[in-house]
Amino acid sequence: MTPKAPNNKTLSCSDAEVAGLSKKLIRVKSGSTVESLTNRIIHQDFFKAAKLLPDSFVDLMIIDPPYNLRKDYNGTLFRSKQADEYIEWFEGFVSLLPRLLKANATIYVCSDWRSSTLIFPVLDKYFKVRNRITWEREKGRGAKANWKNNTEDIWFCTASDDYVFDVDAVKLKRKVIAPYRTEKKKPKDWEETAAGNFRLTHPSNVWTDISVPFWSMPENTDHPTQKPEKLIAKLILASSREGDFVFDPFLGSGTTAVVAKKLGRLYSGVEQNREYCCWAEKRLAKADDETGIQGYADGVFWERNTHAAQQKKV
Repeated sequence: MTPKAPNNKTLSCSDAEVAGLSKKLIRVKSGSTVESLTNRIIHQDFFKAAKLLPDSFVDLMIIDPPYNLRKDYNGTLFRSKQADEYIEWFEGFVSLLPRLLKANATIYVCSDWRSSTLIFPVLDKYFKVRNRITWEREKGRGAKANWKNNTEDIWFCTASDDYVFDVDAVKLKRKVIAPYRTEKKKPKDWEETAAGNFRLTHPSNVWTDISVPFWSMPENTDHPTQKPEKLIAKLILASSREGDFVFDPFLGSGTTAVVAKKLGRLYSGVEQNREYCCWAEKRLAKADDETGIQGYADGVFWERNTHAAQQKKV
């Protein structure tokens, strides 16, 4: 293993760790129960595992499928397809999901600007599409002949009109530039602190407070499409309760499972790459002691790069 720079906290596993952590992984078999899956990582191809999973066990499903791009997932190459081919592939996947969901389940599906319009009709066919979240990635180089691609989408869907949404759990604490005061000079709908003036605001469908994991953050891995823990925490807190079952069919390096564990939810996920599964297991073990989520403290999400948020022990 190549030595890392002193401040590089990117998580990795040695060959010995992979061998040891692999023993914790499971495969779904015929007759598998919810209990057998609970808080376990499934090392398997989802298309093969889906037919063996139990009925109606998922409260919240978070899906980060391969976008319609050429991407190397640690030796497994996903090739970009013609639009109709990608839609066919995506619907083949989505058609497997309804059986796994509880009647009041919520589904979030990640996408980029190209695949977003392709997957919407499929999601609208199988679920009730309620909104599209757009979040600022704030990473990557600019383009010389185009606008910098700096956002991704998350489709918010539900299985029915009966679903969980806890708006108070996902409020954002923002700096107040020009705060209003009452006639008695008291703060009006905002808080005055030594670190600045802040207001709790209702969450919108445009998120500009997310930091993409980078090499000096403990949550960072070498997974090419890793999502930030803060982003996943918003989805979990908004659309599930403690003790609910959170499931991720493309688990990757385990962010959904790790955040679910930190927030007191049950979890499981499927990942076909063994090394990614082991990264997830290592992150889950670390979460026993490292329970914080960057940018989330005192029950609220903090605006990115606010002085108060940086001083919180998260």
